[in-house]
Amino acid sequence: MALIVTREPLRNGAHTLQGVIKSYDPSTGDGSVISDSTLAEYDLATDALDGSLFRMLRQGQRVVFEVTDGPPGAAHPAKVATTVRLGSEIDMGTPGFPDSEHLPGPAPETRTIRHEGGLS
Repeated sequence: MALIVTREPLRNGAHTLQGVIKSYDPSTGDGSVISDSTLAEYDLATDALDGSLFRMLRQGQRVVFEVTDGPPGAAHPAKVATTVRLGSEIDMGTPGFPDSEHLPGPAPETRTIRHEGGLS
């Protein structure tokens, strides 16, 4: 059975993505995240951690986030990351890679062989 994942628009045209924190400054709240699927970089919205368990983010941390339009009134409103949550979804898929049903199964069992003699 294949897991079918759709990326439905959320409120105000937002989309859920997963990615990795590129940078974060806890004193200002400024930071950026890189999307796994598109490799696009998004600045964190000023309210990105509101209502979240996060108080701090670290470089390389895996997160799930929504992408929405930036603040109104900007000359060129950019997309920003908001609603940052921990971890990653089960399988949101990555364009250009096979579906999860085509991925290899679990690694074969391994055994540890203990050598009881001295080194030769």
